[in-house]
Amino acid sequence: MGTFYTKCIIENHIKRKKSVSIPKILVDTGSEYTWIPSEMLHKIDVIREKKDLVFIMANGQRVTRSVGFAIIKIEEYFTIDEVVFGEEGDMLLLGARTLEGLNLTVDSRLKKLVAAGPLPVAYVR
Repeated sequence: MGTFYTKCIIENHIKRKKSVSIPKILVDTGSEYTWIPSEMLHKIDVIREKKDLVFIMANGQRVTRSVGFAIIKIEEYFTIDEVVFGEEGDMLLLGARTLEGLNLTVDSRLKKLVAAGPLPVAYVR
């Protein structure tokens, strides 16, 4: 697929006027969660809701981090999702769960995010 970056805005899900702009975040469909530096999340008063979650890094290392709730915006798309409080040395990552919530998919040829199209729904008669 190759790697590429995008920009986004992170908002406090309760105090919507509190936000930070992230000019460069790695789109990583291999990461379940979105990782944002702790200092950015503290700046907009995101609260650590889940503590001591264990994550396995790409190199096999286990790390423990906290998770909170935030709104993630990319252009006109937005969603609320769990975000990891990244620590020093952690990468800024836009994960698969957030992409699904945004209803965006990766165009690997153009190396950009595109609308995923209509949302599927079950039909019962």
